[in-house]
Amino acid sequence: MFKMEIKKVDESIIKEVFQPRKRESRKYDFGLLNVVGGSYLYTGSPALNALAALRSGVDLVRVIAPKRAADVIASFKPDLISYPLDCDYISKKQVSEIVALLLSSREVANNKTALNIGGGLGRNPKTKEAVLEIIEKTDDVPFIIDADAIHAIAEDKKVLEGKKFILTPHAYEFYVLTGKSIFNTPLEEKAKAVLEVAREIKGVIVLKGYEDIISDGNEVFVNTTGTPFMTKGGTGDVLAGIVGALVARGCDLLKSALAGTYISGKAGEVASSVKGESLLATDVIDSIEKVININ
Repeated sequence: MFKMEIKKVDESIIKEVFQPRKRESRKYDFGLLNVVGGSYLYTGSPALNALAALRSGVDLVRVIAPKRAADVIASFKPDLISYPLDCDYISKKQVSEIVALLLSSREVANNKTALNIGGGLGRNPKTKEAVLEIIEKTDDVPFIIDADAIHAIAEDKKVLEGKKFILTPHAYEFYVLTGKSIFNTPLEEKAKAVLEVAREIKGVIVLKGYEDIISDGNEVFVNTTGTPFMTKGGTGDVLAGIVGALVARGCDLLKSALAGTYISGKAGEVASSVKGESLLATDVIDSIEKVININ
């Protein structure tokens, strides 16, 4: 009979992923993260990805987005690099341009790179087609697939074959992806479902919730950091940004997922202790430093 051990993520994961830096460290030693997201209507999601990633220690973040979103994001902070695409929403017309940018960043950063994709893209059928083509045509770059990109993947999971990726669905997105309803089910049942799906698709899954469940298909973990105040829109984008930063820095996928959930939840706890009902996703970002700088 199959016996499943659910392991708990704890603070020790921080010291595993954040080692002391060498004095001679230079730009790109700690990665370059690309963020593909946004649309004419949705501009905040990729910005939250990018800001959370920078606070999590990645050296550079480049947001590749439709022009209006890129222009808005460029105005947030001088730390952000935004690359405007000539469109209101991403379609197959932009795929070759995006793929070229992704592959060039791999060379610039000596393979210390990753791609966050999904936040704010929208669910236009043409955008979904573009997401699938971007993933299909981009080799040797690990993906963090979130939000609207999960809806695209649900239509053709075969595109993930041979890729390195982390999927970060909440319960409804997990249902869209798998057809498995895990709403209001016990932890053990959810953990089993996540483990089975991760094994089937040969990737890492982070099922977001008040208890995050993480699996690579071999092991399964639960993260219990977090707060009910993190129901606020944008906190999932923060998590994806943290995870993307860790992958770009060179951490393996599972460890990045474990650390990302812990950091995001703990930063939310720190922020909510001050902000309470007024907590914003940006408050969580501002609290990341209090969680990771413990060495």
